[in-house]
This record gives sequence, structure tokens and C-alpha cells, in this order.
Amino acid sequence: MTWSFPIGRLLGSEIRVHATFFLLLVWIGAAAWIEGGAAAAAVNVAFILALFACVVAHEFGHALVARRYGITTPDITLLPIGGLARLDRMPENPRHEIAVALAGPAVNVVIWLALIAVFPTSLALEPVLDLENPAAGFFGRLAAVNLFLAVFNLIPAFPMDGGRVFRALLSMFMGRTRATEIAARAGHVVAFVFAFIGLTGGNPLLILIAVFVFVAASAENADVLMRETARSLTARSAMITSFEALGPGDTISAAANSLIRTTQHEFPVVEDGALIGFLSRQAIFSALNDGATGRKVTEAMDEDISRVNLHAPLSEVLDAMAGATAPAVAVEDGSGAFLGYITRENIGEVMVVRGR
Repeated sequence: MTWSFPIGRLLGSEIRVHATFFLLLVWIGAAAWIEGGAAAAAVNVAFILALFACVVAHEFGHALVARRYGITTPDITLLPIGGLARLDRMPENPRHEIAVALAGPAVNVVIWLALIAVFPTSLALEPVLDLENPAAGFFGRLAAVNLFLAVFNLIPAFPMDGGRVFRALLSMFMGRTRATEIAARAGHVVAFVFAFIGLTGGNPLLILIAVFVFVAASAENADVLMRETARSLTARSAMITSFEALGPGDTISAAANSLIRTTQHEFPVVEDGALIGFLSRQAIFSALNDGATGRKVTEAMDEDISRVNLHAPLSEVLDAMAGATAPAVAVEDGSGAFLGYITRENIGEVMVVRGR
């Protein structure tokens, strides 16, 4: 995700923090400072860090259950409005999807029960509305927020966990595409409700959540529609076959000339008919900025390439793109010879042509 950076790895997943997360820390800290001074600000910043540790635990609940079904979680990103676990794919078995979705809220319920058992406190949710007030009590707020997160995430609308449960239940009686469409519309309704409450109550964070919910629900619906279309297509249907390739002996200067001469944004580097890497436009610009025009393209190319067979379903290409760092997926024949490549842009064009 853009504007995020890694802070470590845990249980096989990279933990990333979005730059805007620090805006939340500043806001909470500043509000507490005005209210009670430096000590209050330090307590509230510590509280937010503890809260997001619970958010990470929530996301690992999803990740660890997904792992049982052969689904990996490359990274977990912390945002001001919560966490985002990026699964390499979503389980399509409804029972598996329900288990993965419920695992996150279950973690928050366990944390809530542990906190109220060790630090007896009120079971009310009022502390959620007073996060920046240190007088509300550290563990009381932390327990209340965990309970709130569990309840909030069970709202039956995308992209909340409850929306995934809702979609999974619907898909037991209808097609997954139709079930996703209904769950996404529910997400849009929830987004409008949040936006209305945020606008009338003067709560900018609720408005931000509303925007996130609306966009995420739409994206989920579009992704499922695209995958449904992709099931009937193969890699051959979307691959680029007319392109200019580079050789391992070519320089960045030669690649720059090819960039000017063509409309390509990425250049396959081919040796003896086999693809050895992709050189992106960004890599060319970076090398030019460093004055490395004589550098070989093999020093700047991306070698972490996903490869699919010519007859592989297009849905397999989408899965390959989800975890790839290279700008394209290579298409090869049975002998490993390079035939062409597929980018996100030309998959989008295929979907438009197919009426999606």
C-alpha cells in the first residue's frame, strides 16, 4: 500500500504502518495535552499504541485461520481507521469464509474478557466516545474499545467482517456474484448512514470511515465481478504479444530510447527466448536520475516474476498479480518459452471489452 512502511515481521506476515497513522497519534496526543498536560498526552499515546496492538491481534485472527485453508497473508497494514490484512486470496467456500471472518472479532472478545477479568471495570461502551479523555481509565477504555470493535465488525455489510459472513450465508443459496452485490449494497447503505451521522454530529473520523466503507464495498463488488468474468477466459485472451524486448547486454540508455520510441511502460528482458526479468519505466527514470545511463538493464530489472501457462485461466493470472512486485505476469508455453505478458491495465481493458 502506498505511503506505508514495514516495521517488522510476525508469524510470517510483514507488519506495515501507514504514514497517516501518525496523524491519529498527534490528534489524540494534542487533545490530551490541552486537557491535562504532557502526562495525559503520554498516557493517551500509549493507549492508542495498545489499541492498535489489539487491532494487529484482530488481523492475525483472520490470518491464522486463513492459513488453515492454505491462504497466506503477505502483510498487515495499520491505518488511522484500523488494520488491513492482505490475504493472497479470499476463501470461496462459504464455511471457510465465515470462519476466517469471525476469527477477528473473536480475538477482540477474548481480549475484552481478559481485561475485565484482570482489571474489573464497567461493561458499558461509553469510554469509546471519550477516547481522548485520560480520566476515563486506561484499561476501561481498552476493554470497551475491544468490545466495540467486535460489535462494529459484525455489521452485516462490506467491508466489515459481518459483511463477509453475510455474503457467505447468501452464497449458500445464490451465486457468489449476486451475494457479493447484495452485501456491497448493504455496505453503501451503512456508509451513507455513517456519513450522515458524522456530518450532523461534527465527527470527521466517522466521515472518513464512511468514505472507506463505500470505496471498499465497491472495490469488493468489482473484484468479484472481474473474477467471475475471468473464469471463462484464459491468459491467451489478455496477453500482450506485440512488444519490444530488451537483451541482457542492453544499457539503461538503450532502454530509455525504447521508452521514447514505444508506448510500453515495462520492457521484458529476454535471453535465448526465455524471460529473465522486467524493466519498468520507473526503474529507467530512477537510473537516469542517478546518471547511470551505462548500467546494464539486468542491474535494474525486477526478477521476481510470476509466470503462467498460455492456457491458464485468467483468474490464475489475477491471483499471481495479487502477490507480485513485478509490473507484469509472464505467459509461457509448456517448454518455458516466453510468449507475452499481462499487465493490470490490459486486464482492465479486457474486462471493458467483455462488457464489465
